Amino acid sequence: MYTTINEDGILNNYANEPQIYYADYPSNEEQRSYSFQAGVATLLVTALVLVACGVS
Repeated sequence: MYTTINEDGILNNYANEPQIYYADYPSNEEQRSYSFQAGVATLLVTALVLVACGVS
């Protein structure tokens, strides 16, 4: 942690900055996994909306 003291004796603490890194483009397997998750989420939301409409 980086600490400074100003002329009035007040301490200022600064957090350490994390290392910066660039994200990697997802592989084909990860893309398929994301597509599957999106499909399941779409089905779930659609089912919830239909149930809500049916109940009301």
